Amino acid sequence: MSVTSRYREAWESFWREAPVERGAVFWDAEPALAVARHLALFEPHLTDPELPLVDLGCGNGTQTRFLAARFPRVLGADLSAAALDLARGADPAGRAAYRELDAVEKAESQALHAELGDANVYMRGVLHQCEADDRQALVDGIATVVGERGRAFLVEPSEAAREVLRGLATGPAGPPPKLAPVLRHGIAPGEVADAEVPEFLTAAGLTVLASGTLPLTTTEYGPDGTRIELPSTWHVTGRAA
Repeated sequence: MSVTSRYREAWESFWREAPVERGAVFWDAEPALAVARHLALFEPHLTDPELPLVDLGCGNGTQTRFLAARFPRVLGADLSAAALDLARGADPAGRAAYRELDAVEKAESQALHAELGDANVYMRGVLHQCEADDRQALVDGIATVVGERGRAFLVEPSEAAREVLRGLATGPAGPPPKLAPVLRHGIAPGEVADAEVPEFLTAAGLTVLASGTLPLTTTEYGPDGTRIELPSTWHVTGRAA
């Protein structure tokens, strides 16, 4: 199984047209408001912080570069070659490595594990953008990459985020400037029920080690000038001890 060509091209066209400027993409929040908050929840559960860390769905690499300053080996992986071009361009020192990866494709996840060994995985807001038929396969791929010793941190917009996003998309003035390109390229937010994520993890042979809720910060602002935050759920997962 691999992702649909429609889904791949939607992301490729989005990133080809995405501005280079930092913070110009809807979900490209500064790391202090994104990955730094997640690491505070993730790091206490790492069995080995020296394992390679894979930022799965890294996009233009903003969060990847933050991770690369804190872990010895970080790989930013994404489906989109255009996204990876942006990530490499923003990381001239090569603090992280970058790789095109279709984690839904079993052979690709297996090859990555064969290369890296067990790894820790960070994934922010990828499942809800996947085609519904790809979600279990994606989580299966994560299970392959973490192996026996790795841990994964997944954070996804919760069910409550649907109404927030719909309200933004259908408001009287139309979608805000940073959300409009996402919708125009056919990357409409998915409808992942909160209960589905732990079910995917269990089916992949993983155990939920910790979970909770946390606002997912965007780079967009509402009409009243406040930063738009999406309700989200997070899970730390790995093989049972």
